[in-house]
Amino acid sequence: MLNNKNQDFHNARKLALTKAFPVMLGIAFLGVGYGVYMRSCGFDMIWPICMAATIFAGSMEFVTVSLLLSTFNPGYALLLTLIVNGRHLFYGISMLEKYRGMGRKKLWAVSGLIDEAFSLNYMTDVPPGTDRNWFMLFVSLYLYISWIGGTVVGAVSACKAVVDIKGVGFVMTALFIVIFISQWQKERTHGSSILGLVVAGGCLLLFGKTYFMLPTILIITTIFTVRWLTTKDKEKLV
Repeated sequence: MLNNKNQDFHNARKLALTKAFPVMLGIAFLGVGYGVYMRSCGFDMIWPICMAATIFAGSMEFVTVSLLLSTFNPGYALLLTLIVNGRHLFYGISMLEKYRGMGRKKLWAVSGLIDEAFSLNYMTDVPPGTDRNWFMLFVSLYLYISWIGGTVVGAVSACKAVVDIKGVGFVMTALFIVIFISQWQKERTHGSSILGLVVAGGCLLLFGKTYFMLPTILIITTIFTVRWLTTKDKEKLV
């Protein structure tokens, strides 16, 4: 039994690396850009490294730079964080069943549930002989390591360089489009995806591009929470 558990563990580690490696390259590239960007804004090398280690939430790392350079306003910072990262509420609801029974591993899996980790852990069909809990944990861990590593490289190599990072926004947009298309292809029905597009489009028209994210997330989260609580067969929602 012990040998089987060890084999399941090693299979999970290898599968996670195989699935996560292409995404790790992209995250490492963003980390390099982040490290260089913070240095170009006048921060010492230790700042981007410490922030990368403690802030693991997608684009919020870049937004935090502008918050640090502006007038101290904790209320605005809190609201902006909710707007930018409110989508993680939906991710958490979607992963309730998949994270069930993870034990102590669940703490890190939840903390590391960024967009890319959610996509890989939600959509990957883990084969028999591979521990799914360890697979999901290793996916989040590999992505975190690539983010830290990229940031260290960028922070160390940049010496007050002024860098144009306009391409970062395009990379993130392209990444989300790829994730959406991949999810669309795996869905048995497309009701959830269409609902997301309709709600987001409606909120964009009503609230504008600056403020549409938070109401979009709140509406979608409310709808899916009600569906989750009122549906007995949870597998039908996946």
